[in-house]
Amino acid sequence: MNDMGFFRVTAASPLVRIADLGYNLHQCTDVLKREGTCRDLAEECELPRTQSDLIVYPELSLTAYTCGDLFHNEQLLDSTEDYLLRFADETKEYDPLIFIGAPLRRRGQLYNCAVAVCRGRILAVIPKTFLPNYNEFYEKRWFASGAGIKDESITIGDGEVPFGTDILLRHKGVLVGAEICEDVWVPMPPAERLARGGADVVVNLSATDELIGKHDYLLDLLRGVSARCRCGYVYASAGPGESSTDALYAGNAIIAEDGRILRQSPRFTLETQTVTADLDISHLRHDRMHFETFYEGERPRFRIINTGAQDTGTFRGKPLCFIDPHPFVPGEGPRRDERCREVTSIQTGALAQRLRATGCRNLAVGISGGLDSTLALLIACRAFDLLGLPRTGIHAISMPGFGTTKRTHSNAATIMRRLGVSHHEIPIGDAVMQHFHDIGHDPSVHDVTYENSQARERTQILMDFANRAGGMVLGTGDLSELALGWCTYNADHMSMYGVNCSVPKTLVRHLVAWMANAEEDEELRRALFDIVDTPVSPELLPADDKGDIAQKTEDLVGPYELHDFFLYEMLRYGSSPKKIYRLALHAFAGGYPGDVIKHWLKTFIRRFFNQQFKRSCLPDGPKTGSVSLSPRADWRMPSDATSRLWLEEADKL
Repeated sequence: MNDMGFFRVTAASPLVRIADLGYNLHQCTDVLKREGTCRDLAEECELPRTQSDLIVYPELSLTAYTCGDLFHNEQLLDSTEDYLLRFADETKEYDPLIFIGAPLRRRGQLYNCAVAVCRGRILAVIPKTFLPNYNEFYEKRWFASGAGIKDESITIGDGEVPFGTDILLRHKGVLVGAEICEDVWVPMPPAERLARGGADVVVNLSATDELIGKHDYLLDLLRGVSARCRCGYVYASAGPGESSTDALYAGNAIIAEDGRILRQSPRFTLETQTVTADLDISHLRHDRMHFETFYEGERPRFRIINTGAQDTGTFRGKPLCFIDPHPFVPGEGPRRDERCREVTSIQTGALAQRLRATGCRNLAVGISGGLDSTLALLIACRAFDLLGLPRTGIHAISMPGFGTTKRTHSNAATIMRRLGVSHHEIPIGDAVMQHFHDIGHDPSVHDVTYENSQARERTQILMDFANRAGGMVLGTGDLSELALGWCTYNADHMSMYGVNCSVPKTLVRHLVAWMANAEEDEELRRALFDIVDTPVSPELLPADDKGDIAQKTEDLVGPYELHDFFLYEMLRYGSSPKKIYRLALHAFAGGYPGDVIKHWLKTFIRRFFNQQFKRSCLPDGPKTGSVSLSPRADWRMPSDATSRLWLEEADKL
């Protein structure tokens, strides 16, 4: 594992010949030469160690899986040990931990084994636990189960090697456990015990044949086991060259991590296939620590075998994993549709429940013509429709002030009218000017008092209007604004229910666009899309000479796509500024230079810590995703916490 927390892994499905150990050895070492780092070469040439830390071959890959009754032939078994020692010798100049499959004898029984090899040494042998003996499989004809074998050893050549299902290997600071094929298909796979014993990565040496629908089921299985075990999962299955007498082995090389398939090889080829990916071990360890039920109950005991390889130091090159620049926003197509549908359904259901529980039939919501208030209004309409309440109970209030532009004012009027809600316009200019007079503020001074007085006047109107209507105020502020503290304390900061409180700004835009796409009212549709295209602004300063928005939020606090990325990494995974910065460099390559990312990262850190006092007294609101800043549910931080450690780390970047 390097300083970024990455651990590079390779799953290989080499071309084999049945019982041709010399040929199979050559195919496996050929993969090693391509994917493994040669220590001497890297040191002499000062090359970055960017190649794999772990390589996994299929089940019985040294002999081929489909040898049949040859597995009980003395010539094959004697040769297996010889070629296994030769394979170990050919790895002595290479860094990766390698798992290769081989049939090995011990005390009169034959076992289907995963053999761990590193730097010329055979470190451990792990026998298969669950032996399929149904349909096209009949492994019990040849092999014994390794179930229950602990603290034992096996003789290979002149030496004794640890043998059993109680073994984990520590390689470059990462714990790796192994299971074999059928082991992952059973109700309680060894992977779960391995993970609870500390394995960060589980490898599976497999021989999975192809059947209609089986591949999709396999992918679901690997997503599930990697999610439940919060681990990296490296699956290498037999492929080209295996016998097709009764089945076809098409070569599945798959890498999964925490419920996601990172890489998978093409099937049905006649050539060796490999896939390589970087597993984020630091993210996995964060989740195991954070979700403490992972380790509930008695933890299984394992023998830990050290490979002797140390952490790989500074990470160089490009990560072999997708770093999503917009982690809150799903990809295009059906997946985005489903995510938008789910988020808006959570918001709608939560608001409907609050209305039903309080017996409230009226809402007051301020409408600015911006994204957040538009989303809140659309959700309010859905909630009222769900409850069978007339939309006239939604009191949408436009409150033009000193910075309101014709564009936002027009859009606000259009959506209120077309949605069929009760719409009101209450200009705030005179009231704010009276307030300036009362507190002795010069209105020509456009400072924080000038801005916040407008925001608080709007909230006062909403609160008092809600009282008169016998209802409550619906908040519009989003997650990104809460993270940055970009809200006026006791103004837009406050409401009776904050429906957008865990929806980040980057997702708000997509939600409004998604709902606009489904809108049949063409005038409403046009207004919604124009709102999506409008620059984000609180509109608290006068417009420019052309009547356009002069105060653009992202010019002041930075791009929301950067802040949402920082927010996700910091809260979801507890990442350090160093890691966040380096991930952002890759995620936004070609979009933002390093000095710009560093500048806004420091801004984010400073504001995130300084503005905690606003988050400590937030109104109720529904959690929609894995990141939330609710002081009652997800985020508990003292308001006087200091950001010094984080800013010092950021200064070093």
